[in-house]
Amino acid sequence: MSAHSSSKAPPRRAVRRTFSTGLVAAALLALAGCATPSPAVQPAPALPDRWNATSSALVAGNPAAHGASRTALQDWWAQFDDPALLRLQAAAQESNGSVVQAAARIEQARAGLRSAGAANVPQLNGSGAASRGLQSGAPQISNSASIGLDALWEIDLFGAGRANRSAALAQLESSQAAWHDARVSLAAEVAQTYVNLRACEQTARVLQQDVRSQQTSAGLTERKVQAGLEAPANGALVRASAADSALRLAAQQAQCEVLIKSLVALTALPEAQVRSVLAARTATLPTPRAFAVDALPAQWLTQRPDLRAIERDAAAALRDVDAAQAQRWPRLSLVGSVSRLRVESGSATALSTPWSIGPSLSLPIFDAGRRSAAVDAARARYAEARSRYEQRARDAVREVEEALVRMDAAQRREADALTAAQGFATFLDAQRKRTDAGAGSLLDLEEARRTALNAQSSLISVQAERVSAWISLYRAVGGGWSMEMPALPASKTAAPAVASTSAR
Repeated sequence: MSAHSSSKAPPRRAVRRTFSTGLVAAALLALAGCATPSPAVQPAPALPDRWNATSSALVAGNPAAHGASRTALQDWWAQFDDPALLRLQAAAQESNGSVVQAAARIEQARAGLRSAGAANVPQLNGSGAASRGLQSGAPQISNSASIGLDALWEIDLFGAGRANRSAALAQLESSQAAWHDARVSLAAEVAQTYVNLRACEQTARVLQQDVRSQQTSAGLTERKVQAGLEAPANGALVRASAADSALRLAAQQAQCEVLIKSLVALTALPEAQVRSVLAARTATLPTPRAFAVDALPAQWLTQRPDLRAIERDAAAALRDVDAAQAQRWPRLSLVGSVSRLRVESGSATALSTPWSIGPSLSLPIFDAGRRSAAVDAARARYAEARSRYEQRARDAVREVEEALVRMDAAQRREADALTAAQGFATFLDAQRKRTDAGAGSLLDLEEARRTALNAQSSLISVQAERVSAWISLYRAVGGGWSMEMPALPASKTAAPAVASTSAR
């Protein structure tokens, strides 16, 4: 048969080989069509249409804890009009370890996404070898050298690669939301510690004034006892009261010192610098300016960064189910290689360029249930992740409700606490004058002093609780974080574009 005729009529073996290859490819494509991925994760936690914290301040149109304005949430800390707090917040966001670690986890997730994406791209590897030796039966030593290229492309028929990349992308988005959550949590912790410190300083100042008053009273009473104008028991009472006041002051000052140490740890600033920042507004409790509080839709809770992070974890777990399921199907790869080989033996030299290309099919037949167990484990992880998300959403509703109740209760109690503190202070002054005039007993004066001191401490505590409730609400509604606002740490290397988020 001539070359011309052979080109028109290929051998039957080649025809059968071509037909078989096409049949296998068609079967694999049909199976790939059956292996559809799971639907997108859509956890649906039950969120209320409105808040149930319907106290008088909330339903009477009075300002409550937060507004429906995202701008108000984003500029939350500016509402306090406290430069010292703003400086501490900025320092903490810059250097605190929790934020830095969360940013590092974003870099890890970005690297994981690049690695997952690279698995779907053809791989090309180079090789080279050289040898010198005497072959068995050969008369002389021979030299050989070769260089080559090997290519491998696993065709993603059943979506394992796509599922892995989707899972990696969800993990990246989760780490980004977790970074925002770390910032929100840190801001709330710094603010709460700052408020506690200012309340502690106020209480310490009240106790310090009481100590000075007690020391003066003790000195006067001691002179009266020596002159026989007072009973020795009264002198002992006054000395004991002065010592008790000094004891309480020392304990309060120690508590304030501990809070300063906490701010040093949170901000990563030198202690001397923190004390310098704090000195400008010693014993001054920050008071947020009121702003509109008409409504905050409960659905906004889905904007919380911690909820976003957990939801993305659930999405990644669902994609892992798809990836595990795909491992149960055949795997088709396209393999190719080309090399240049040189062999020298004596005066003879041989050159060759061997190459090959073709499909490689792997069929899972028996693995004692390993792949099936991997699918079951992935499904269980997804069920756990989804349950965690739904539980966290319910906790978020509770946190908002609690913050609203606390804020409203503190607002209503503050007026009564102020009236009580002023009234008991007036009574103490009158009792002191009666005692100085000889018409009252030291025991009555001591009782009036303790009552006035407790009332003043209660007022400070209620005022601090009101501000703390604002901070709790800031944390409960996600700190003004929004998925649409870009403010993520810059990547040191290129990464696929993803939806970015922000928190202030």
